[in-house]
Amino acid sequence: MMAGPAQELGLELHILAESPETSAAHASAFADVGDYTDLDTLRRFAARVDVVTFDHEHVPSEHLRALQAEGVSVQPPPSALLYAQDKLEMRRKAEELGLPNPAWAAVRSVEEIRAFGEEHGWPAVVKTPRGGYDGKGVLFVRTPEDAEGAAAWFGSFPELLVEEGVDFARELSALVARRPSGETQAWDVAHTIQVDGVCDEVIVPAQGLDPETARRAQEAAMTLAESLGVTGVLAVELFETPGRGEGFVINELAMRPHNTGHWSMDGARTGQFEQHVRAVADLPLGSPERIVGAAVMKNYLGGAVEDTYSQLAAALQHAPKVKVHHYGKSVRPGRKIGHVNALGGPDEVEELRRIARETADILAHGSPDGPSA
Repeated sequence: MMAGPAQELGLELHILAESPETSAAHASAFADVGDYTDLDTLRRFAARVDVVTFDHEHVPSEHLRALQAEGVSVQPPPSALLYAQDKLEMRRKAEELGLPNPAWAAVRSVEEIRAFGEEHGWPAVVKTPRGGYDGKGVLFVRTPEDAEGAAAWFGSFPELLVEEGVDFARELSALVARRPSGETQAWDVAHTIQVDGVCDEVIVPAQGLDPETARRAQEAAMTLAESLGVTGVLAVELFETPGRGEGFVINELAMRPHNTGHWSMDGARTGQFEQHVRAVADLPLGSPERIVGAAVMKNYLGGAVEDTYSQLAAALQHAPKVKVHHYGKSVRPGRKIGHVNALGGPDEVEELRRIARETADILAHGSPDGPSA
């Protein structure tokens, strides 16, 4: 999704893809296939470009530091990426900056998880410090007995993160972008809806959100971007907690274009993928202002239809005003295959949600009523 904006800006986008079949390899005229966990592969790739960035946080940080030491411009730098890779380090940094955290602790045993729960109440949430995403590496501990489910993780991690089970009204996302010279821009705070740990729907602007809470959420995200030295897009996932502290607590960070910002491709003056390209190239950032009254993003996952392209005409016919973004991935049940953006006026949110859901259901299941039709 960065390929189009990069070409429009006159920049060559070179991609290192893990397989010739990946959608990223088809998106650019300059695509290499290789293992991003192999340092020599990264060195050969980096030698042909001016700046290196990435679309997920799992590139080994020691490799990125080695490239940086050899003079490669790595953006965001590994010193910043650490806080998106390691949830314990993220919690420590947020606390150091005085930003709203849930109660949390680093624990080394099942007994320490139980002690945390007894002190802060049940349920608690246990997370692996690294490697988790879309609900993976997360364990909800509702009783002291449930803590035993985390025992196996201690074989892979010396410490786990345990947090209080936050009583929240909804999930929010504060998305910002920063360039190395320090310029920072923020999009409107979004309401995000998760299903089984996976982002399902995003509504922008978050309906009924207190303007002061929205302002503080944007400021918190910009503080993190500046303090960590972020380059590119930073998504700060939040729990809205009316009546508690700042009105929110920080959940997690993602240091890259993020699912909760996909709406911006069609609903903002500058979408997150163009902004990320601008930022890593240290070009002036574009305006993030919303150009529609409201935007709804709806993911569609692998479902009953194996050939989702076969449903494209029906989906576009059903909703001519909806923008469809297909990722070119092979279909697996539960895999993110694409998303749709529905755009309209500020009073049309429920209608936008309906048409976005129906369009996504046609693409995934061949029916506007979903898999049960």
